[in-house]
Amino acid sequence: MREHIDLIEANTRPAKLDTTPLPYARDELQPVMSADTIDYHYEHLAKGYAKRYNADNSGNSGGTYVKDFNRAGNFLHNKFFPQLRPPKGTNRPKGAVLELIERKFKTYEDFQEKFKETAMKIQGSGWAYLSTGGDIKTIANHAVRTDICVLVDWWEHAWALDYQADKEKYLDNIWRIINWDVCSERL
Repeated sequence: MREHIDLIEANTRPAKLDTTPLPYARDELQPVMSADTIDYHYEHLAKGYAKRYNADNSGNSGGTYVKDFNRAGNFLHNKFFPQLRPPKGTNRPKGAVLELIERKFKTYEDFQEKFKETAMKIQGSGWAYLSTGGDIKTIANHAVRTDICVLVDWWEHAWALDYQADKEKYLDNIWRIINWDVCSERL
């Protein structure tokens, strides 16, 4: 039954999209994510998906694919940005997400290692995520997924300004700004 509900939700096309406001100031994720990255990634790209979708680009070249691409890009960024928080102190999973990680991977460190192994296999653009079922999955390009618990943007614009070609360092640092409370609420 859940698979059918997920399929319906993933294929629903709302009349209008909004971009979720950031729950922090543009410079509060430093040094993990710079204000320049937020300006480009959130202000230009993430908001651009909603803007293009709402302008109804389905009549342009690409038709429904373009509309779906913009919807999925908006959906994923509306999951990604709200799950971030300013870096402070130690930041380890807690609550339901910790229970999921320990049930599936034994330790947080084992989870990070498996997540890195999976993410580093992505060729080109995409996303890596921990599913609500405890599996580490990837998304090529953009696609709506209804089982996202923890989401990491693997598109170049998410890390290139701050890390140049060092995607591994980006991933090592992103854990410092994950808001585990938000992730636990998704379970």
